[in-house]
Amino acid sequence: MPQTRERLQQKSRTREAVLAGARALISRGEAVTVAAAAAEVGVSKATAYRYFSDPNTLAAEAGLALDVRSYEAIVAQAPTLRDRLMAICLEMFDLPLGHEIDFRRFLARNLDASGQGDRRQVPPRGARRMGMYQQALDEAPHDLAGEEQARLVRALSLATGVEAMISLLDVAQASREEARATVREVAEAILDKYLPTQKP
Repeated sequence: MPQTRERLQQKSRTREAVLAGARALISRGEAVTVAAAAAEVGVSKATAYRYFSDPNTLAAEAGLALDVRSYEAIVAQAPTLRDRLMAICLEMFDLPLGHEIDFRRFLARNLDASGQGDRRQVPPRGARRMGMYQQALDEAPHDLAGEEQARLVRALSLATGVEAMISLLDVAQASREEARATVREVAEAILDKYLPTQKP
């Protein structure tokens, strides 16, 4: 069953709070640990570990989180649901594209952490983009049932982010401009499937 918007927003707030704690530690030149970042912002250690099990991954993402625009800023010029979903998709591709080295390092640390144990214990990535897609769906009228919404969010999440950047630049050997154009084409095809008659 798809998570409610309120639950997704709560998860996002908790995750961002832990990241803020890590940034505060970094700004003071202190070592970043999951427990210390959680204590900094009043989040329980057990809760923080559900989002970040590895301090190196936490520290890497804390630096990246500084440049993320808010949902409201991303969709400000997007009048329709389809436009909003496309704006989020491109934003979530442009972000790693604009900070390529940092995102590659972050992904490498995350993959290292995921290879050290049971995959089911690895905190999920992509929460920011998935939350934004769901927020856009929650705010606009459409005919998609709950499971269809979940499939649309998963499909758009697959089409963007650092994972898509690496696939397009490294595997497909696309230029940066070609990679972004491909992301747009794939997103358009996904939106054609789920929102074929979307109008303003």
